[in-house]
Amino acid sequence: MTNGSQTAGWGWGILFLCWLAASVSTLGSLFFSWVMEFPPCVLCWYQRICLFPLVVILAAGLFPLDRGVIRYSLPLAVLGWVTAFYHNLLYAGIVPETIQPCARGVSCKEEYIDLFGFISIPMLSLFSFSIIIALLLLFKWRISR
Repeated sequence: MTNGSQTAGWGWGILFLCWLAASVSTLGSLFFSWVMEFPPCVLCWYQRICLFPLVVILAAGLFPLDRGVIRYSLPLAVLGWVTAFYHNLLYAGIVPETIQPCARGVSCKEEYIDLFGFISIPMLSLFSFSIIIALLLLFKWRISR
């Protein structure tokens, strides 16, 4: 195996893991909504707007391997991460209630799950976007070598 094809192989594997993380996160989000019947809040919808297209974009970048997929996927992942980070601050009570975007409908502070005292749905979203961003940056670094 030559160095170029070895780099492409690593790149494909990293991008596949990124797609897998986005797919599992999307399925988890849909599971919470459709099976567990947890209605999403406004911030959850914004995070979904960033997450759901990643499944298609990353899959399209796999066949054939498109090194430019990072241009389309990284901005969505970063925007989703920022929204998830804000949602966690709001959920933790760090952001004052006067500037909360969820004045109507489902509360952004609604506690549906609480695993180990700190894992909530907003925390799962932040974790997911963090993994996706880390893998995308690793992909960018790996293919640029």
